[in-house]
Amino acid sequence: MTDKIYEYKDDQDWFVGKWSDFPNIYNLGLERDFFQIEHELAGLNSGEQGFDVSVLRYSSDFRLMAFIIEMINDAMGRQLEIKQHKGAILISEGQQLRLVHLPEQGLPLSDFFAGEGQASLGDKILIATRNEGKTKEFRQMFKKLGLAVENLNDYPDLPEVEETGTTFEENARLKAETIAELTGQMVLADDSGLKVDALGGLPGVWSARFSGPNESDDQNNAKLLHELAMVFEEKDRSAQFHTTLVVAAPQRESLVVEADWPGYIGFEAKGDNGFGYDPLFLVGETGRTAAQLTAEEKNAQSHRGLAVKKLMEVFPAWQQEQS
Repeated sequence: MTDKIYEYKDDQDWFVGKWSDFPNIYNLGLERDFFQIEHELAGLNSGEQGFDVSVLRYSSDFRLMAFIIEMINDAMGRQLEIKQHKGAILISEGQQLRLVHLPEQGLPLSDFFAGEGQASLGDKILIATRNEGKTKEFRQMFKKLGLAVENLNDYPDLPEVEETGTTFEENARLKAETIAELTGQMVLADDSGLKVDALGGLPGVWSARFSGPNESDDQNNAKLLHELAMVFEEKDRSAQFHTTLVVAAPQRESLVVEADWPGYIGFEAKGDNGFGYDPLFLVGETGRTAAQLTAEEKNAQSHRGLAVKKLMEVFPAWQQEQS
């Protein structure tokens, strides 16, 4: 029997687990009974070992069950998978459905089976982008929540949504809420840009088309340097990269998270990584531009990385409230 200690902790959930002789989920001061989960997951483990889990913070059954499934997979070499479907939680292994966990009030049969075949079983989120690189990042993120990820390439007949808003949130809402109504799916959209203090927040929502509707990154960077040509002190060239993420679903209140990445605009482009204004954006007080960071360094601190982290903290509670 392994002596390994497992832990998962964020703003919404905190679980600590180990292996023992009997399965136990300890409720540390929470008004929640976990006997059903304890009993169901004990059956998956075939009596080989007992998981011993202390729950210090709790937001959803899914998060807790996913933690225990990871323990079982790690210790037993299993390949159990967990996903959400119509308010239920499904656990499978290979081609076998091993467990269906239902909320205490149950689910209407018509909702659970509504037009679903085996291939489409499971909840999905549609990312409002055709960028496969961005989709890959979101797919890794939402896999932890048991959600399959699609993008606009899976819906070639959808019209393009014009970004006519004057704020990042308006544009992100336009994309997410319009596509959610057209498809009936849960949709995530983002709008990002650069805000330069000396320019009153420009280019802002016009970041991608700062020098014209069809201009290149190099042309946008050249225009930005031109606009700041008479600003000689680096401290006066402060700026922030901004991201707004919006998750929408039909007849639901949308979820909105935002994040900023502070820095300064340099006097010349440096670095070969990244895109957009990255070669001009000096990260904090480091003296390095965003284009001089590795992908891992950038994702750990960027506006999009911070926004995604915030989203993962609040998304499970939002999904549970809206279902």
